Parts: sequence; C-alpha cells; structure tokens
Amino acid sequence: MRPVTEREIRTSFVNCSKGEAKRLGLPKDFADLPWDDLDYLGWRDPGAPERAYLVAEHDGRLTGIALRRASGASRGFTARSMCSLCLTTRTGGAVSLMTARRTGEAGRQGNSVGQYLCDDLDCSLYVRDKKHSVAAGEYEEALTLDEKIARMRTNLDAFLDKITR
Repeated sequence: MRPVTEREIRTSFVNCSKGEAKRLGLPKDFADLPWDDLDYLGWRDPGAPERAYLVAEHDGRLTGIALRRASGASRGFTARSMCSLCLTTRTGGAVSLMTARRTGEAGRQGNSVGQYLCDDLDCSLYVRDKKHSVAAGEYEEALTLDEKIARMRTNLDAFLDKITR
C-alpha cells in the first residue's frame, strides 16, 4: 500500500458521516507503519474498542470503511476461527465478526454487511509471516506469497463490493 496522509484517510470514508471520520482516532503507530508490507490499513479505535476502521485502494480510489465489532461472549483459548480475508486460523477470540454499514440508500435503511476478520486487522502481516498466529503451523499452503496476497486482495475487494454496491 502506498503511504497515505491523515487527510486522505479521513476523506476516504464512504459509510460514515464526515463528522465521524473527522473524530475517529488514528492508529497510535501511524508515523511508523510498515507501508510496504500493507495491502490495506486496518486498526481498532483506541478510544472505543468496539469500533474499527479499514482503508484500502478499491476501484482505483482510496476507500475507508467504519466497522463495528460484534459483542458477545469471548471464545475459549482452544476455540479456533478463520479470518475470511487472509484465511489465518486464530485462537482465543482473535477473529471477530465485524459489521459495516452499507453505503447509499441501503445503509440509510440500516443494512449492513458482516465478515469474520482478524481482531487486530493485521492480515497483511500474517500473510507475509511478519506476525504469527498461535494456531498456525498445523498446515502449510502450497501457494506462493504473491498468490496468498492476491487471494487476500480478492477477498477484500469482494467485501468492499458488498458494502459499496
């Protein structure tokens, strides 16, 4: 992902108001992000743990979406879940159902889209083996790194399409 500015991030949001985008908290480590290793920028709101944000290039432009983490009972450490973007298997509630309000009339009517995502939204780093899941190591994929990245981008684009169309 190319490095983006705070202003670009705040103006990229498509499913929240300009006021909400202006007030959202950026990642604490924003100045030190590993842009070369990111396919999208994702982070949890430090001031509101149930909120998260994702910004990615989509259809030729920077697109930001506001997400809500579904509340519910925490799963046990041995329970495993898989992220629908990077297909990383995680334990202990490290994958959460996150919902995003759809854009346009559908969003105004309250329609949303849900997806199981890595709770820390660091899919790009898991795909590149920069971060490791506790549940990892049980199987090894035959895909190359480029193929894994392409698969994750395809999954991300499909999720963003559901929100924006």
